[in-house]
Amino acid sequence: MAVIESKLSVGSDTFRENQQGMLSLLERIRELENRTRTKSEASKERFEKRGQLLPRERIALVLDPGAPFLELSTLAGYGLDTPDPDQSVPGGGVVAGIGYVSGVRVMIAANDSGIDAGALQAMGLEKQLRVQELALKNKLPYVQLVESAGANLLKYKVDQFIHGGTLFANLTRLSAAGLPVVTVTHGSSTAGGAYQTGLSDYIIMVRDRSRAFLAGPPLLKAATGEIATEEELGGAEMHTSISGLGDYLAEDDRDALRMVREIVAQLDWDGELPEDKPRAFQAPRYDREELLGVMPMDYKRPVDMKEVIARIVDDSYFLEFGANYGSSTVCGHAKVEGLPVGIITNNGPIDPAGATKATHFIQACCQSQTPILYLNNTTGFMVGKEYEQAGIIKHGSKMIQAVTNATVPQITIYCGASFGAGNYGMCGRGFAPRFCFSWPNAKTAVMGAEQAAKTMTNVTEAAMKRKTGEVDHDKLAAMEKKIVDTFESQMDVFTTSARLLDDGVIDPRETRSVLSYVLSVCRDAERREPHKMQFGVARP
Repeated sequence: MAVIESKLSVGSDTFRENQQGMLSLLERIRELENRTRTKSEASKERFEKRGQLLPRERIALVLDPGAPFLELSTLAGYGLDTPDPDQSVPGGGVVAGIGYVSGVRVMIAANDSGIDAGALQAMGLEKQLRVQELALKNKLPYVQLVESAGANLLKYKVDQFIHGGTLFANLTRLSAAGLPVVTVTHGSSTAGGAYQTGLSDYIIMVRDRSRAFLAGPPLLKAATGEIATEEELGGAEMHTSISGLGDYLAEDDRDALRMVREIVAQLDWDGELPEDKPRAFQAPRYDREELLGVMPMDYKRPVDMKEVIARIVDDSYFLEFGANYGSSTVCGHAKVEGLPVGIITNNGPIDPAGATKATHFIQACCQSQTPILYLNNTTGFMVGKEYEQAGIIKHGSKMIQAVTNATVPQITIYCGASFGAGNYGMCGRGFAPRFCFSWPNAKTAVMGAEQAAKTMTNVTEAAMKRKTGEVDHDKLAAMEKKIVDTFESQMDVFTTSARLLDDGVIDPRETRSVLSYVLSVCRDAERREPHKMQFGVARP
């Protein structure tokens, strides 16, 4: 039997210290998520007067009741909309995730129009591009609930305008890939944003509320002198009866969301999928609550990552691969709710043997078409004369080659440190994992803060000696502190997740349920063959 025998002391002071640290971080994350919800809900009275639902109410009504919904990138843009962290509202002005509509798993994205009328927030564009990418990779229909004031003209940036075109290009790519794009235009969809509506396959517009035009009345008058009402230019009745932009005319938000559910139900999306019988599985032998106390807040303290594996895989069963070779790099097979997965994780830096073993294991998983899970917890590849002579660059490159070109879905979770080229070898965000999540304590950087500071201190001290023969220790100390502060301010999840360097921060206790969900998404994607076309579906 390959059942992991846990040696975790759940009654120890170390465990309780780790647990308290993790809970404190989780509390901070929930406070930030609630700040965004509260900000949006502050518009409720105004929405009700207009006969509208708030964005999250819309999402709740379009999704199947009680079905799982995996919300993505809730910290997007945190600290980037304003320099005051106490005033920052994360989320990027978009609510997005994977859920079920009429029994069909879809990607759903909604403008959070309860905040600044849905105007694009910091990182909002990047968030939308990422969820479109996930929809394409995982062959998911795309449902969007549109109501946006568009770009914030007071904060206009030309690069956002140019890169914003990718948002529209992706809608055509989704359609051409055979992935239906279903849109409700709840309110404004103006100027370039009108193409968010126009490039959809199925368009639902709401009477007296939907607005879609390239130039609204003020811009039209300024540009041409012509005077027209919003309804004449881009109202729902006009577009569903005259221009042909809209396909369905809804009486209100609820009616529009009902139509979405009916449209998706008629797609028969899962009709051609091979029958996949439910798989029997046993829960892990250890309590998921114990995951709160596994990881230390100090990434320099050692961790046996098998303690994590034991609490997320079926029956805590892990068939380790090459256990006695490159043992700091842990590889092996397991299942999560009956779905097979290869796991690679770290009990220390990656040495030449570990890199070689991981390369072999990745290729074997590709041969057997087994998805790979990377549980990041490494300060990087080993350095030093011994390791350089043993070919650490060569073997590390071999591992990075395998990660980059793997032919199976790869899922990354940052559980602890992910430093230096170890981030690359462990399928960091730059290597396009199918999904990428972080635990609240995760740290990502080119190296540890103290290591970076000492490196620059050594270099600068040597330069001082060459130039003057003297060393200014006060200057070195100040420089060292600045470097430490710079690194530490950028390595935590509140910085990395804000910049879309993951798909969201998850509670360690939810790791198994998140994994089973995304593994199922990946499995369906591998089995599905949408009807691809040369072009996306065009308006009449």
